[in-house]
Amino acid sequence: MKRQHEKYQRLLDRCKTIPPTPTAVAHPCDVSSLKGAVEAAELGLIAPILVGPREKIAAAAKESGIDISSREIVDAPHSHASAEAAVRLVREGKADLLMKGSLHTDELLGAVVVRDTGLRTSRRISHCFVMDVPTLEQAIIITDAAVNIFPTLEDKVHIIQNAIDLAHALGIAKPRVAILSAMETVNPKVQSTIEAGALCKMADRGQITGGILDGPLALDNAINLTAAKIKKIESPVAGQADILVVPDLEAGNMLAKSLSFLADADSAGIVLGARVPIILTSRADSVMSRLASCAVAALVANYRSDAGAGMAV
Repeated sequence: MKRQHEKYQRLLDRCKTIPPTPTAVAHPCDVSSLKGAVEAAELGLIAPILVGPREKIAAAAKESGIDISSREIVDAPHSHASAEAAVRLVREGKADLLMKGSLHTDELLGAVVVRDTGLRTSRRISHCFVMDVPTLEQAIIITDAAVNIFPTLEDKVHIIQNAIDLAHALGIAKPRVAILSAMETVNPKVQSTIEAGALCKMADRGQITGGILDGPLALDNAINLTAAKIKKIESPVAGQADILVVPDLEAGNMLAKSLSFLADADSAGIVLGARVPIILTSRADSVMSRLASCAVAALVANYRSDAGAGMAV
């Protein structure tokens, strides 16, 4: 049975219990990015601070018929300056979220990772898609499909920990983490299977905490119980994973887009590992995907606030 948008709607409903999160929106200078921020504000998900060239923001608002007369605007001359100013608002405590507007992702993250003036923490920055797949009962997290191109074993420790912390913020107390490969056995000729085995042992030793890890697992026996049983895989993760950890960006990107375009799934994007969650949306995203990205980030920011500001998500 298909459950279109059901998981995302639950996220939006949860956000009704928390106040709008102050959000620095970097360079919302086209209709798509400005509309996304304003619609999220109208639903009470965020309280946007629009950062960018005032005239361009006003032109985008006029073109789309959006009223921004009540919105705070921080004038910045161009996209690079917009990214820097948005990051500065976060550092000054005036915003608890950062949101990408109509600038390139690399430009925004470039301002985030600057050592002295950015938002770096001890964690490596990574990206998560929170996918609403109609045929699955729960939303599923895919990582990393947008930031780390060929992550090392050490990188994957951070990627997994970021995803586990995200799952906690979304209400999953003990997320099941599947380390994906093309097979479910360790093969010395396939590096991803060796790393999967090492990551699981690292979790056993307390180097990764808060989740249940297993791998290597192929995609079918990570998310389908029948496939796991046919392969005779006995595991608390197989067939019911909450988090899918892909070998590299190419695999993750293709997996996420396959679900979007072949399985009618929506994808909410968020970057973790910085001082605050970063909302990443694309011009191709649906309205529901944009709103869900804001909802996920708001829930993470609220979880951080409740748990203590020391946690990097």
